[in-house]
Amino acid sequence: MNILQQDRIRGSLMGGAIGDALGYPVEFLCSLETIQRRYGERSITRLDTTYCKGEEEHTGKAVVSDDTQMTLFTANGILNAVKQGIDMKQGICRAYIEWYLTQKGRKSNEYKDCWIQDIPELNKRRAPGTTCMSALSSIFSGDEPVNNSKGCGGVMRVAPVALYAIVDERMTIEEVDRLAGDAAEITHRHPLGFIPAALMAHIVYRLALDEYPSRQAFVDYIREGLDIMKSLYPQHLSDVNYMGELAEQAILKSDNDRPDIENINRLGEGWVGEEALVVALYCALRYFDNFEEALIAAVNHPGDSDSTGAVCGNILGAAIGYDAIPQHFKDDVEMHDLILHMADDLYRGELF
Repeated sequence: MNILQQDRIRGSLMGGAIGDALGYPVEFLCSLETIQRRYGERSITRLDTTYCKGEEEHTGKAVVSDDTQMTLFTANGILNAVKQGIDMKQGICRAYIEWYLTQKGRKSNEYKDCWIQDIPELNKRRAPGTTCMSALSSIFSGDEPVNNSKGCGGVMRVAPVALYAIVDERMTIEEVDRLAGDAAEITHRHPLGFIPAALMAHIVYRLALDEYPSRQAFVDYIREGLDIMKSLYPQHLSDVNYMGELAEQAILKSDNDRPDIENINRLGEGWVGEEALVVALYCALRYFDNFEEALIAAVNHPGDSDSTGAVCGNILGAAIGYDAIPQHFKDDVEMHDLILHMADDLYRGELF
């Protein structure tokens, strides 16, 4: 048993859920001032265990959004594919259909492979993305999705691809990058809907395998990933180059002395894939040695706070591992035990 790899897989999956849950209550607040009026001068800094949407009852835990729901279905889909001996992308796509059905309150005899589909928290509508829902509706109906969306619904859910792959060299890093991009492209057809997902998986893979990751190594992994994106997506070089320009801005800004909100506003709000990734990269780089401060920065802005928080948590969690995540976060996030169970299944490479 490789305790380090297991810890990093747990850290990334749990870190993403925590970042998601921290950002979810402020996702649709229109300004930092509005967030501060609700949560105080430092904005939201702890998981809000009283927050819920719609008709849900308070559970005493901080709820996650569709980001974590889809991440868990990605993991389940990968492991279903292993069990059934089918193509990974097919397994992931089938799992996404099962998630889609939970959001519609429906069941299907054809799509019933994911053991998590009956978990109550995964049947709640937690602001599911319009593009994800419409694309999966088309697939479920037997049609090909048609869109040009570069929304962040692809990048926020693909960490399990890298986490499964790091154990026993199950996949090469090029295979990881390609599968993560393909998983995002199931729903998001613009190149900047899936290239950030491929790059994000590359970074998670490298950090999770680095026994003593440094900030400089993190920067190197970003740039290495961008080089690989050029070979993976030669037909989309302009989009890869644009992704690279934004990533370099995130690297540079993480070293300046301006306030986080100013830097983040210059990078974008995170509603689209490339912006969600670079905001997460900026925060993880700036606070590479402080998981809590990184997530606080990642969610306190007037944009897609749960997604930028989730991606930041996936990335930094892969670098530090589960044991290094502050205990209060682990105590307060919903589905803690389920997330650990899925992380350990990814480590084992099979469903238990």
